[in-house]
Amino acid sequence: MAILLAYLLPLALLLLTSFSFFLLFHKHKVANTKLPPGKAGWPLVGETPTLVTLGKKGKPEKFIKDRIEKYCPTVFKTSLFGENMAVFCGATGNKFLFSNENKIVTSWWPESTKKVALFPSTENQSPSAADEAKKQRGFLHEFLKAEALQKYVPIMDSMARNHFEKYWDHHKEVKVFQLSKKYTFTLACKLFLNCEDPDHIARFARPFSLLTPGLMSVPIDFPGTAFSLAKKGGKAIRKELVAIIKKRKVELSEKREPMKRDLLSCMLQSVDEDGKFMNEMEIANKIVGLFIASYDSTSTAITFVINFLAEYPYVYDKVFKEQMQIAKSKRPKELLNWEDIQKMKYSWCVACEALRLTPPGQGGFREVVTDFTYAGFSIPKGWKTYWTVHSTHKDPKYFPNPEKFDPSRFEGTGPAPFTFVPFGGGPRMCPGKEFARLEILVFIHNMVKGFKLEKAIPTEKIIYNPSPIPVHGLPVLLYPHEN
Repeated sequence: MAILLAYLLPLALLLLTSFSFFLLFHKHKVANTKLPPGKAGWPLVGETPTLVTLGKKGKPEKFIKDRIEKYCPTVFKTSLFGENMAVFCGATGNKFLFSNENKIVTSWWPESTKKVALFPSTENQSPSAADEAKKQRGFLHEFLKAEALQKYVPIMDSMARNHFEKYWDHHKEVKVFQLSKKYTFTLACKLFLNCEDPDHIARFARPFSLLTPGLMSVPIDFPGTAFSLAKKGGKAIRKELVAIIKKRKVELSEKREPMKRDLLSCMLQSVDEDGKFMNEMEIANKIVGLFIASYDSTSTAITFVINFLAEYPYVYDKVFKEQMQIAKSKRPKELLNWEDIQKMKYSWCVACEALRLTPPGQGGFREVVTDFTYAGFSIPKGWKTYWTVHSTHKDPKYFPNPEKFDPSRFEGTGPAPFTFVPFGGGPRMCPGKEFARLEILVFIHNMVKGFKLEKAIPTEKIIYNPSPIPVHGLPVLLYPHEN
């Protein structure tokens, strides 16, 4: 025993001394590191309450603008969702983060998002972002390739016609926000899961209304909180998806399912570089993400396009003229095709200007995987970064008279690179950008073909949670065209 103690005591002293030197060195290193200027806010929650409060007031850009003016126009530090965070600003900041994806930064989401949207057994798994991107490219390439997108146009048009006939025709007033969600969700069910049963779709949509408001919430799991309700919604969604996936696997194995018919079939038949298939939980997690994008992001974009068309008659008239030229070139009941979409140039300028002023997504998070320096400041490994639309979309340097609704900004060459970023950028740019463009333009075509609009509440308040939401659902008065 004495011999053992004689051996262990020097070893323990050596380890203690080494650890002390490490702490001293680390403290000296941190003290001599020039971090971006800013403040951390409150313990644990940081400045998250301020960000949320400004969103509820309809002024999310104020959080960014105030700190740019107070601290630094290129990068500042804050604490959001319990994490040290460097917020990169301006076109240069956007370019830097987008260009360094999977090099010095990698994809990251707040804990609330992971706990709400993912299976509990997978939320802490950390496959490399590069591996995840490879998997995603595999199944999404098949679903979003040009030939596939061209086939979706008539399907979208047919479903839009049914939607307007059922929910808009013979009504004097409608709430656009709710109806745009119904349209995009029904379309997603058809193209993602080949589900067309209205009762099944309505039952599947209910938990999504609980999930999306809690995606960026403070993860406090008390009954009635946004986070608690979102967890409940996420659990119901995953349960439903697994049942659908299991049923589809049986259909595919028994050759009762046409090959590559929808996104789910693409995912079930997609293999990685090692020849491995995705498991049911992986597929469900990815489909949840795609549904969130469709249910929340695209429907929000459509809502605010309609908002601006109702608010600015001269813009509506130009869109109407463009769309009626397309409509008059079609035979009775002939559906839209890919070539028709390419003619909707001004309509897409209008959509882009709506995305600039009221972007559905407010920005994106990344995790720092290695220490680096930016604009003279050190960004430590383990910190999180954030790029945001609010550092460019309303900056007069990039968009003169930024509060004015002016679709002509997007004519010709359009805005300067990295200034208009509603879909992100770099390797992680939204892969469904073109899919969303089709959904938006098809909806615009069918709406203006049938109605002229007027806002029922001209000064309706817009809040952000985290996407923009018209507090009354954007009620509009409908004036059907005589012919």
